[in-house]
Amino acid sequence: MIITICSSLDFTPGIIEIKKKLEEKGHHVNIPYFTQKVIDGESSYEEFMKKKERDGGDILLRESISVNLIKRYWNLIRESDAILVLNLKKKGIDNYIGGSTLMEMGFAYGHDKKIFLFNPVPKRNERIHYVDEILDMKPIILNGNLDKIRLT
Repeated sequence: MIITICSSLDFTPGIIEIKKKLEEKGHHVNIPYFTQKVIDGESSYEEFMKKKERDGGDILLRESISVNLIKRYWNLIRESDAILVLNLKKKGIDNYIGGSTLMEMGFAYGHDKKIFLFNPVPKRNERIHYVDEILDMKPIILNGNLDKIRLT
């Protein structure tokens, strides 16, 4: 199965770990552009996080490359069988799903792809106010068990 991992780049170490586990199970796995740069040794996670903190986000990093990251993920998701949302704890929010990941879930939903959530849907709060939209996409909750990933 072709699976695209959708996640905050803050979770890059987790993305790398999950990618390896999925590949061991025979899946082909797509990951974020900057996470691949870390794997390839072209950047480090620590450097990325420092730049993101210093710049108040990652827009300057996005603008410094020739790749359109949103369209890249649109295409990867379109060619995938499913997405796996790696929703971990970020800034005190359990099971965090941010704006880009929510968009990517929408891409998957629009392309009739399976949507797997690594952890349960986050609780509604002042930063995560789109819980209804997440639920409406009918994601399959894995509760951390990658063996539950199936197309049927």
